[in-house]
Amino acid sequence: MKYFDESNDIKSWSSEETVIPYMYDVDNKYHRYFMDFKVTWKDGSTTLIEVKPNKETTAPKKVNVRNKKYMTEALTYVKNMNKWEAAQEYAKDRGWKFEIWTEIELRNKGIMPKALKPLKKMKPFTRKKTK
Repeated sequence: MKYFDESNDIKSWSSEETVIPYMYDVDNKYHRYFMDFKVTWKDGSTTLIEVKPNKETTAPKKVNVRNKKYMTEALTYVKNMNKWEAAQEYAKDRGWKFEIWTEIELRNKGIMPKALKPLKKMKPFTRKKTK
């Protein structure tokens, strides 16, 4: 990633090389969590970084629990919470930090550009009738 390569504060970094076991509460089985980034800073500290959309960092709003979209979002949220709990423990055991970066952090760090202007809604596609 260009940000990590060009930063003067970073000694080394890796992507998806740190594997953390975690227990998924839904199936009560252990799974493997591949951390997005492991960054070793020039000051000697290490940070594990997960990049996720901001909407996946909060519980879904209960609209209709039988709704497929709600169920998918709820299961994703539970899985993320299980992963992040395991990552925090893993990092803590090693004296490292664990951070979650969303589009908000990416914009603040200058990694993700701000949208120039809002996108316009598109009209639905309709086929022209042929004679």
